[in-house]
Amino acid sequence: MSKDNRILITGAAGYIGHQVGNALAKEHQVLGCDIRACSAAQFEIKHLDINDETLADLMREHRITHVVHLASVLEASEDRARDYRIDVDGTRNVIEACLAAGVEHLTVSSSGAAYGYHADNAEWLSEADPLRGNYEFAYSWHKRLVEDMLAEYRQSHPQLQQLILRPGTVLGQNTRNLITNLFLKPRILTIKGADSPFVFIWDKDVVNIICLGVTENKTGIFNLAGDGALTLIDIARRLNKPALSLSPLLLSGALRLGKRLKLTRYGPEQLKFLRYRPVLANDRLKAEFGYTPHKTSAEVFELFCSGLMQEHSR
Repeated sequence: MSKDNRILITGAAGYIGHQVGNALAKEHQVLGCDIRACSAAQFEIKHLDINDETLADLMREHRITHVVHLASVLEASEDRARDYRIDVDGTRNVIEACLAAGVEHLTVSSSGAAYGYHADNAEWLSEADPLRGNYEFAYSWHKRLVEDMLAEYRQSHPQLQQLILRPGTVLGQNTRNLITNLFLKPRILTIKGADSPFVFIWDKDVVNIICLGVTENKTGIFNLAGDGALTLIDIARRLNKPALSLSPLLLSGALRLGKRLKLTRYGPEQLKFLRYRPVLANDRLKAEFGYTPHKTSAEVFELFCSGLMQEHSR
């Protein structure tokens, strides 16, 4: 990658965004855009919505050659139209801005959730498996729609190189999000008859992969996952917590009642999220992209557990 190349990161104030920006800024010219500020960022972040019509002007002004698009809604809100505007319309605006400004390379963070949570998912999902998403999960559905859109642009505008990354559950020592909240409960909820395996990818591996993809102009579609997977029983054991095993019928009824009484925002459809988790194979990442994750799923989770122990000892 030439020193003259310039990188724009959307969602640059986010958990992964500022880490990627800091890493790339050591050797390259990096600019970020976000609607939030980030005190940990060691590069400039412009306050700009990804749907802003001036995004292409920003790219032209700074002669952007590479865009890393990380901005998306990780936690669905009650306003699905708002989430769609950010995830789908926002991505379309980023792509159109790239084309208008003559950007050469686009990296997009998709998700393993784009495959969807389905009973007939392959035991290990490869990049060749279909993306089906789940309409009831806005994040999953929007990632599927975004990938459909990217496929169309690859056909109509091949001059814009694309690198699509589909991470499993991103985890680090101090990660805190909706997924890790499941692991902080007094008991780990499991569903009878379902192993509910999780594949984890170390946050540092994600940063390394994005940086390598940008600096080496890599293209293609790649799952991001450490070797192996952990079932919820494995997770409970590593956390030294009891597992609460419920039947699908009982849990579905409890969620339906809880949502009706406004005790929870989640309905019975949430059952799929734990019952039919997409398990990502990383063969293509290692063989074609040329990167072997430094930590397995189990090792990443052990690191997360060590972070919890340090937190509790303070």
